[in-house]
Amino acid sequence: MKHSQKIASVLTVAALTLLSGCATSTQNATTSSAAQRSFFYVGGSYTGPAGKEIMQGQMYVEKWMPREVKQPYPLVLIHGAAQTATNWMMTPDGRTGWADYFLGQGYVVYMVDQPARGRSAWHPDVNGKLRMYTAPQLETLFTAAAQLGKWPQAKLHTQWPGTGRMGDPVFDAFYATQVESLASDVETQKLAQNAGAALLDKIGPAVLLTHSQSGLLGWVIAESRPKLVKGIVAVEPSGPPFHNSSPTNPKARAWGVTDIPVAYEPAVTDPSQIKTSVQSAPDAKDLIACTLQAEPARKLVNFQNIPVLVTVSESSYHAPYDHCTASYLRQAGVPVDFIRMQDRGLHGNGHMSMLEKNNLQVAAFLHDWVRSHVKQ
Repeated sequence: MKHSQKIASVLTVAALTLLSGCATSTQNATTSSAAQRSFFYVGGSYTGPAGKEIMQGQMYVEKWMPREVKQPYPLVLIHGAAQTATNWMMTPDGRTGWADYFLGQGYVVYMVDQPARGRSAWHPDVNGKLRMYTAPQLETLFTAAAQLGKWPQAKLHTQWPGTGRMGDPVFDAFYATQVESLASDVETQKLAQNAGAALLDKIGPAVLLTHSQSGLLGWVIAESRPKLVKGIVAVEPSGPPFHNSSPTNPKARAWGVTDIPVAYEPAVTDPSQIKTSVQSAPDAKDLIACTLQAEPARKLVNFQNIPVLVTVSESSYHAPYDHCTASYLRQAGVPVDFIRMQDRGLHGNGHMSMLEKNNLQVAAFLHDWVRSHVKQ
């Protein structure tokens, strides 16, 4: 194989057998449901002048095998901006994380560090600039929204463990996990699409579970491998279509739900061909007016047979607008369910529901949806 060729899978590492239950926390210690843990890298290509090649674009993948596989498809858990796979492993106050919950339900679980993030190498001259969220930003958006958030639903936030402020041990443990992310959404999506396709080529059909910024990655991976994506659970995916937060805010996601091309029918060769229309009034109080396609709407070709859940929590800053992403997908012919967590009895959650006090109840809701909507 030439150095310039695409590398489908590198550095496969032998599984680490867990001889006994592995403690996953120092507080409220739980026993891991993993029978085996292993990791490998997918994607990546060599770049640079002869004799000075480096590998870029590879993605770290951690695999947890349950003691008994009960589910027909594995789950691929993809973290959001500033995060890594640690999001899924344990809460910052030491409780069981989603990875162990899903293992207990019999899923094979794959967790990634996005390309150019965490254990996936970042090269400044190749991948570009980084961005980092400050502690006050995360206090406002994630952990202390009831006190600091300015959106209408913020005051309903009750599920973060601790005060959510700097100096609180739970917040400090959470903020210590934060890492830099690529500044370019286009670069992020291109890298993740390539690496995500390589992952599915290696492991076969799977269900993608995305959160926040990685919601975009679920769409672009499905675009690349529609027959291998058996379902998408999008927890508060980046949105809404075409702009940030409200129609008056900066433009984003020129292709509707992505920043890079996705296939439409009738075909689109430039995103300016996607004609849009803003709702004359929001669907309800405290929601934004959605920017949707002008009718007749083009269809998203590669999403037609993939069941999708878009879900949003009661108090998140996404609460005013995530319905717009679901409405856009539905208009484009995608089989999508939009469910607000409070409609399933899950109250008080913010944006980081996988880390909050009722995180396992949220995971159970997602598991129930997958069981009832993803066909074998």
